[in-house]
Parts: sequence; C-alpha cells; structure tokens
Amino acid sequence: MNSKKTKRNLGYVLLPLFLCIGIVGGILIGAYVEKRTISPAQHKLQTILGLIRDQYVDQIDIDSLMESSIPDLLASLDPHSAYIPASELTKTNDELEGSFGGVGVSFQIISDTVHVIEVVAGGPSEKAGILPGDRILKAGDKELSGHGVSSEDVFKTLRGPEGTPVKLTVKRSSANKPLEFEIVRGQIPQNSVDASYMMSDNIGYIRVGKFARTTYSEFAQALNKLRNQGAEKYVVDLRNNSGGYMDQAIYMANEFLPSGRMIVYTKGRLPENETMAVSDGSGDYQDAELTVLMNEYSASASEIFAGAIQDNDRGLVIGRRSFGKGLVQNQTQLPDSSAIRLTVARYYIPSGRSIQKEYSRGRDGKYDLDIVSRYNHGEFYSQDSIKLGDKKFSTVGGRTVYGGGGIMPDVFVPEDTVGITSYYIEAINKGLIQKFCHNLSEKYRPLMKEKTLEAMNRVVPRDQSLLTAFVDFAAANGLPARWYYINKSRNLLLNQIRGVLARDLIGYEAFIEILNDQDNTVRKAGELLRDGKSPVTIPAKKEK
Repeated sequence: MNSKKTKRNLGYVLLPLFLCIGIVGGILIGAYVEKRTISPAQHKLQTILGLIRDQYVDQIDIDSLMESSIPDLLASLDPHSAYIPASELTKTNDELEGSFGGVGVSFQIISDTVHVIEVVAGGPSEKAGILPGDRILKAGDKELSGHGVSSEDVFKTLRGPEGTPVKLTVKRSSANKPLEFEIVRGQIPQNSVDASYMMSDNIGYIRVGKFARTTYSEFAQALNKLRNQGAEKYVVDLRNNSGGYMDQAIYMANEFLPSGRMIVYTKGRLPENETMAVSDGSGDYQDAELTVLMNEYSASASEIFAGAIQDNDRGLVIGRRSFGKGLVQNQTQLPDSSAIRLTVARYYIPSGRSIQKEYSRGRDGKYDLDIVSRYNHGEFYSQDSIKLGDKKFSTVGGRTVYGGGGIMPDVFVPEDTVGITSYYIEAINKGLIQKFCHNLSEKYRPLMKEKTLEAMNRVVPRDQSLLTAFVDFAAANGLPARWYYINKSRNLLLNQIRGVLARDLIGYEAFIEILNDQDNTVRKAGELLRDGKSPVTIPAKKEK
C-alpha cells in the first residue's frame, strides 16, 4: 500500500517535469525546423524589420509598414495578383455578390490616377454620362489623383447613402478641359444580363454585362424567353464585359456544345489548381446558330466563353480583339479579414492556346496602358494593325487561330466614327443629352399608358422637332448651335436622345435596343445569322 502511494506521489512530481521537458523540446525543435525552413531572404527581412522597430529614429508601427508594402509585393508578381485590405473586402465582393449604394463604377488605380474600367449599366454614373476610360480627378473637394491615392480613399468617397449627391471631376481624352458631373448616389443594380430582346422574327439578342454568381441562371432565363418568342439564332454580346466567375462562363458554353467538347482547362504549379471543363451534352441550344460579340474590354470569363465557341467551330466571334487575360486567381481571406487574390494557374481554351497577353514582372506601366497603345497603333480601325500572336493553333475544324494577346475575331468590325463631330463630342462630354432627356421624360411620362417603345414613339416628338428642341436646350447650356456639324451628327444625336429617353421612360433594355439599331457590330452579327454564315455543324472528332 505504501508502495502504491509512493508511485502515485512520484507521478505527481514527474508529470509536470515531463510536460516542461516536452514544451521546451517542442520550442527547440520548432526553432530548429524554422531555421531550416526560413530562407536567407526571409531571415534578412525579419532582421530589417527588427532593426526598424528597435533602432529607427522615429517610432514606426511595423504592422502598418507591412500593410503598405504587401500591395507592392503582390504587384511584382503579375498584373492580376492583388491585396485587398479588410476595410475594402466586403465592398469589393459586393460587386459580384449583390447590390450596394454608390455611383456605379468599377475602377483601377494606374500610375496614381483613378481610371474608370466599367460603368454599371443603369447605374447613376451611366445616367450622368460617365464613360469607361474616364479618369476621376476629384470627388467633391477631395483630390483623387497623385501619389498616395488608395482604393480605400476612392471607396469612401464614391460610396454613400442613397440619394446623396457627389460631384465628379474627370479627365476624358476627347476633352481639352476636365469635365464635371453631378451624380446622385443610388442602389447599384447587379443584374448580369443587361438586355434580351428579339432583333427579328427568329434572331434573339442577349447582352451579358458581367459574370457574377447569378449570371448563368439569368442567361438561361433569357434564352428560354427568347426561344418562346420564336428565336432560333442568337447574338451573345460580351463587349465591355471584364469577366468574373469562371464557372458561369463554363455553364453558358455548355448550353451550346455537344457532349465531350473541351471548354477550358487550367494548369498550375499545384495539382489542385489543374482543372478541366468538358461539355456534358445537357445543353438545350446545341443546334442553335450563334455569334459572339467582343471588344478590347472583353476579358477573362468572357474570353473563356468566346474561346470555347470559336475553338469548337460552334459560332463566329465578331468585333475587335479581346483584352487578353489568361490568369486564374484564388481569393484567400487572411486572419485579419483582409484577403489576397493570388494567381495560381493559367487557363487554356480548347485549341490549347493561352490568350494571356505579354507582361513583365513588376509594373512598368505598359500592361495597364495596352488598350491605349492599341488605339494609337490604329488597331480599333484597321484589321491589318492587329498584332497577331506568334503561336498558331487549330480549331476542331482546322481553322487557324492565334494565342497570346486575346481572342482574335473571326469577323473584324472597326470602331464606327461616322457622324462623330466636335459638336457631338462636346454634347456627350457635357452630359447635355442626359440632362435634356431627364427634363423631357418628366414631361412625357404621365402621357404613356404602357412602358413600350411603341407608346414612347406615340408621345415623343418626331425627329426634326426633337433635334431642334435639343439644339435649343444645348445652346441655352453653353453649346452654340453649329448646324453643319449638327447635320453630320444627326443620326447619332437622335439615336442617343431616343435611347436615353427610352431608358428613362421604359428601362435599360429599351436603351440598348435603340442604340443597337445603329451599332455596326450588332448589324453584322444579324447579317451573318440571316445568311447562315455562322458555323453550326460541329465536325466529328478526328480519330488518332
């Protein structure tokens, strides 16, 4: 009995000792492992931070120093890896997940300047006349350009309670002086499908503005609606669609492809980042004729959809060369609720080509200004000016396509400059069409018994009366009448006026429908579909 007590007492004494030895041993082993796994450069960084913390002449918050250094670190990897501070994460995710109050623009800070990348369809900025490519200099009295401007500054300034005004000062390439726009913040619509309507008895048109969580379901609903109205052929407009969720583009492409067709695959350093998407044959529109519209602002998921259609010879891509983003990012939330979007793979479309345009590690400015370079090179106006990639690939039917630098259109349509005069540009830059239509819509809205284009055309003045009323309004607001230029821009002016009136009186879809009446790219797509020139017969796979 005494022996048992002695053993038990000895256990009470030795247990803490064993625990202590285990903890110390763990610390020593951890230190050894850490020393073995930390590279010399990482050790150097720790040493530098320690010296700054302990010896720098002023007291420095090391956490704040690291916070400001992380964006530069990620920017040195590639153009699309990015750091999102905790204060911005919810706001950034809102653009794809839901709706929010603000002015309705997506932006990127390039060379200390806020560039408007996308204007949300139907949002306050679109209604006020803000355009993609505008550079925001000020919001109210707050400067938004120059060294030190951050995304957080822009978010805080542009977003706010619904109904509150903000004056934006922007620089536009077509204007000699900065322009001012008074914008009333509102709830930003986050629908993916901006418009879907019948272009003719059997041709349906769908414009997809972004790839968000609900894009595929909205797209499928639009397809079904148009098919019920008699559509047998479709125009899918992805112009100015900068991308979003890849899976939504895959689901969309699956609607048009038979079983077993490659849609996209990714390659990364880790096996978990290597994926492949193949059509499953469940699509309801495998026999429908199809065209896809693209331009220089069509990127990422837009290029996946267009590439799957083009490489499978399933339809024609029409318009201008797309942006050229072939990198895949994963978003990882960090312990402090910030996040990083890290490039983990490259994606390849069915022919095996990557459409990622060239970039150098680190930001040298060339990548961000690529669209400007294309414009200056004349690519928007001449197919011969397009710089084709060096590597050639083949579609399933044997057509030659090119990799590196975006999706090359099967049918090139230059940017239309017919009717663009200094009078028209100034009217657009001053936002006079939006202001004129706002006043007019207030007058004619009570007279419309139903929200249709037919009802609008019955109450709105005919072309000449409408144009004269606008010219008088513009003259009263600082734009003198110059009838030589007004007559040259007549069709453009009337199309814009009727379009904006339709938006205010009926809705955004009517606005798109009217503007498309004089859109050469949409016209070309309709012409090719009517003539049966968009390929619909998918060649059988060649046996190896």
